[in-house]
Amino acid sequence: MAEPSSATRPRDAAIGTGPGRVLLLVYGIFALSASARAGVQIATKFHEAPLAYLLSAAAAVIYIAATVGLAIGGRRGRLIALTSCSIELIGVLVVGTLSIGDKAAFPDATVWSGYGSGYGYVPLVLPMVGLWWLWRNRPRP
Repeated sequence: MAEPSSATRPRDAAIGTGPGRVLLLVYGIFALSASARAGVQIATKFHEAPLAYLLSAAAAVIYIAATVGLAIGGRRGRLIALTSCSIELIGVLVVGTLSIGDKAAFPDATVWSGYGSGYGYVPLVLPMVGLWWLWRNRPRP
């Protein structure tokens, strides 16, 4: 069966447009930075704040999944990205609230502590932008 033409094929969520490429780039940067941060924290001072460092590692995995989902596009990629962005938003809100309300449980910051204040609140805004982008660029019948 022949490949659908670009006129009939559903638009991919990220690749192919300027804003989508920027979103993919930001997710890729956060995947690298969160992975590096978690790796260093876990390798050098895990005993100081294991919960915080494991949450940073979880954030890294979620950023990697979102990046991959946006990059591969199509039905499977959209589902991966949608799931990742949704989990990310819930995580930022829950961890952000807990890190403010229970400072004893978070003796050191995570990527999502204080709603991502250590990263200029990008971790709070990024999943909202990602979900909006996925909704705006959803396949149409």
